Parts: sequence; C-alpha cells; structure tokens
Amino acid sequence: MKLLVRNKVKDAGRWKRIFDEQGEAGRAYGLAAENVWQSADAPDEVWFVFDVEDRARAEAYMALPESAEVGERAGVIEGEAIFLETL
Repeated sequence: MKLLVRNKVKDAGRWKRIFDEQGEAGRAYGLAAENVWQSADAPDEVWFVFDVEDRARAEAYMALPESAEVGERAGVIEGEAIFLETL
C-alpha cells in the first residue's frame, strides 16, 4: 500500500529539512519515504509518497499530537493524504 500526501507549505526548504529529520519516527510506524516532489507550478506545494507496511499504524502515527506539532513547525498550511492500493 502507498500513501500519497500533498502539503501546502510556507517554505519548501524548511519543510524538507524537517521532513528528513522525521524519517526515523515514520519508519517506526512502518512508513518509508519513496519520493518527494515540489510542484513546478506552485513552489509552496510539496507531494510525497510513502510505502506503508500497515495502514492502521500509519493512521496512528498521523493522529499523534506530535505529528501535528511537527507539521506546524515545518510550516504546513494545509494538506491531504490518500491511501492507494495497486490494481
């Protein structure tokens, strides 16, 4: 399973540094970052994909108050996350 996420951010460089710092925390919940992109047409928009071992664990990680705090610190203005399965 994959998790596709879009974030609108204040500063993509700052967001990326904090995203990279959080890699170990995500891996502890079965999330492995595969790709990270910045929109060519909207520099305040970033997209990323995680490989997901277990959806329930991934959702638990995203629901942690600490995850919201990291998003705030990273300058996330808004975002959406979509779980995807291979056809």
